[in-house]
Amino acid sequence: MGRLQEYEVIGRHLPTATDPTPKLYRLSIFAPNDVVAKSRYWYFMKQLRKVKKSTGEIVSIRVIAEKRPSKVKNFGVWIRYDSRSGTHNMYKEYRDMSRTAAVETLYQDMAARHRARFRSIHILKVVELEKTEDVKRQYIKQLLVPGLKFPLPHRIVKSKQIFSASRPSTFY
Repeated sequence: MGRLQEYEVIGRHLPTATDPTPKLYRLSIFAPNDVVAKSRYWYFMKQLRKVKKSTGEIVSIRVIAEKRPSKVKNFGVWIRYDSRSGTHNMYKEYRDMSRTAAVETLYQDMAARHRARFRSIHILKVVELEKTEDVKRQYIKQLLVPGLKFPLPHRIVKSKQIFSASRPSTFY
């Protein structure tokens, strides 16, 4: 189990006399716990819909579980992040077991390649790429070749003897 979980947070503006049944807003948020998920929800709602924590309420919050956690899948992730020079949109592909594992890999990758922090990365969309034609990046396409084999370069043959008269051959 990884560090992040995927939360579905549903909230709304507080009911008033003019609007007794306000519209509900649902966001899918990747966070380590529900406290951070709620905080990120209000952060995005303030930007997108002019709803603050003081003028709104969270109706429900739940953890979204992976449907097939034992199957390797390809994921496409659309992000927007703030760098030192400006704001950038980006599309990246990952091959992983779950959506949360792919997003964790994304955060590690962005920290390594672009020095981007968790707070500066906004995940816009995470999609499972079911068809091989949907895969765009070459570093994922090379893993989708049928009959893929990896070399085993330095194999050592296990011997029952403790001492041997000749050196072992470790290449084939």
